[in-house]
Amino acid sequence: MGATTGTNGVVAHGDSARRSWGASHGTAFGSGDPVTLVVPGLGATSGESRIPASGVPGTRVVVTLPSHGDAPDAVPGYWTYPHMAADVLAIANETGATRAIGTSLGAGALTRIVAEQPDRFERLGLLLPAVFDRPRATPAVWAMERLAEAVAEVERTGDRQALRDVVLAEVPEGAAVGDHIEQRVAALLRLGPALRALPDQVPLAGLGDAADMLAEARLPVLVIGATRDPLHPEQVAKATAAALPGARLELIDSPAPMITHRRHLRALITDFLA
Repeated sequence: MGATTGTNGVVAHGDSARRSWGASHGTAFGSGDPVTLVVPGLGATSGESRIPASGVPGTRVVVTLPSHGDAPDAVPGYWTYPHMAADVLAIANETGATRAIGTSLGAGALTRIVAEQPDRFERLGLLLPAVFDRPRATPAVWAMERLAEAVAEVERTGDRQALRDVVLAEVPEGAAVGDHIEQRVAALLRLGPALRALPDQVPLAGLGDAADMLAEARLPVLVIGATRDPLHPEQVAKATAAALPGARLELIDSPAPMITHRRHLRALITDFLA
């Protein structure tokens, strides 16, 4: 099947297509309008990256940031919210995306875009926001430091067991994860610089007062948080929702909703974007 180009500018080869923006790229699934941008979290496996896109109508453009999947490694100094937001915005503009869903790191990048351009999207989903307008709380910083130290240990010794143990500790007891642990370990091994750079950063740094900036964003927003996830504290989800006039907050009682509540997450997202 040859390539076809719709009015939204997404090139489709059969069921999916890829286009690149520097080190980042977007892969399109489906066809037609609306176009929804999907921005995964740091170190997301391929399966995790697609969860928010499942069942969403129209075209879904799944973003791959540097040092993820088949994208090139990030250049030194890349891991700042302004850089990531600029990459995500470039993909959104090129594909004509009118909706966006971001998970964790992706939610932070989208929040910055909306703070700078309140009318850029028609609908916005923010899953498990990790940080908002102030630095991460101590438990979240410790969790990222443990991951960074375990990655550094692999780099020094070649032994992945310590990193496996840290990743396994994120998984609720009894959860069926298949090859998730090995996929997550492989993803994190490329992200040492990100794990070291991000703990002290906030998405809205340098933009002024978060409440004033986001008060102008009148679009409908779905914020999904977790009650027992140290990397994604519920207080961050609550603060994010409170700052956005059109936001609705959903809290899931789980330390790892992307593992334990995939079906529920998909239902919330598809209903919101229907």
